[in-house]
Amino acid sequence: MYFTDLPLNEDLLDALYDMHFDECTPVQEHTIPQILSKKDLIGIAQTGTGKTAAYLLPLLTLLTDDSHPADAVNALIMAPTRELAKQIDQALQGFAYYMNVNGVAVYGGNDGERYEQERRSLKQGADIVIATPGRLITHLQLGSLDLSRTTHLILDEADRMLDMGFYDDIMKIVNEMPKERQTILFSATMPDKINEMAKNIMCNPVEVRLAVSKPAENIAQGMYHCYDKDKTAIVQHIFKQTPPERVIIFASSKQKVKELNIELKRKGYNAAAMHSDLEQKQRNEVMLAFRAMKIDVLVATDIVARGIDIDDIAMVINYDVPRDPEDYVHRIGRTARAGRSGKAFTLVNAKDHFALRNIEKLLEKKVPVQDLPKGMEAPKEEPENPKKKGKRKYNNRRGKSKSSDEGVENKPRKKRFVRNNKSKSNKSKENKPAENNK
Repeated sequence: MYFTDLPLNEDLLDALYDMHFDECTPVQEHTIPQILSKKDLIGIAQTGTGKTAAYLLPLLTLLTDDSHPADAVNALIMAPTRELAKQIDQALQGFAYYMNVNGVAVYGGNDGERYEQERRSLKQGADIVIATPGRLITHLQLGSLDLSRTTHLILDEADRMLDMGFYDDIMKIVNEMPKERQTILFSATMPDKINEMAKNIMCNPVEVRLAVSKPAENIAQGMYHCYDKDKTAIVQHIFKQTPPERVIIFASSKQKVKELNIELKRKGYNAAAMHSDLEQKQRNEVMLAFRAMKIDVLVATDIVARGIDIDDIAMVINYDVPRDPEDYVHRIGRTARAGRSGKAFTLVNAKDHFALRNIEKLLEKKVPVQDLPKGMEAPKEEPENPKKKGKRKYNNRRGKSKSSDEGVENKPRKKRFVRNNKSKSNKSKENKPAENNK
């Protein structure tokens, strides 16, 4: 299906034409008509499927309706991280280039000057607010944001927001909004918490579920069975075989990210860390340097596994095995994009085999085992069974128990040239860089 086949706003179609957006992705094809019909919707889709455009395009079209007041925040988009909020804001600016619609992005981790800029932008008026839950709560408490007339709510990566403990914040925010509204929820997975929240905040939602896609075939996957103490040495072994360039290493905690980054630097590697303790300015600097190839190795938590578009990652290393199989797909999906090839290695310790089996079940194939460097040996398998975790064993006779182990300034409306018979031949709009589907 082509975007021109959908009843989208004409100015919006002009922007899509300039950005070379022609055909819909499957998630866009199935969700845009439902959102345009003003239905509540649950979309189960991974990052990289075009879901940002799937809700922004119909939302922008709906907001051109005269029924939306000019002096109200008409739509709220919530995202789990400031990186994703910024990415959504950038996509909004591109899509709305020829439209009289403005947005304000608000997210935490900034200095007082940034907060004041957000407050001024909100006071001037915003059709769409893009926010992380924590920062949004702050603006609500200080009276710089009114959601009493907001009729469209979008929750992007809702599963990630719940994983980060934002359930109570989301419910507080929803209670500030009218009950009569359209609610759109996108999530990569559908855990019980998402079902519970959907029942509380949505009305007869339509569900669009896209099967979890497998990693690209041009990703060469491999794993090393090893002890934790040998992991850094194995990373060095990998780098000897393939010199590090455009590499992301995922670790399970920010503390481990910090320690591994320091150790790699000591060994002479051009590395940098990305985790939630960094100020926004620092995170921006790290990402810009990595994009500009001034940094070879980015050591990160899952904060960059979703929502960051870097197309030319050469290698991904899972220093720790992700607990969720779909997180594995998200992580290694950072490489082999746009038709390129890539490599993905996972370091598996004795307690990771249960998680590994779940990953291989999702992949429907075994991840090839790599030979350890000389002098190392693989640990014996200690399968982890969550169902037995925390149970207690009892002594039969004595009965004793024993524990078992960003604000966007309002910009003037750009002059738009009317198309004659939908022809593009007389277009004289200023050139815009093409963007990838979000």
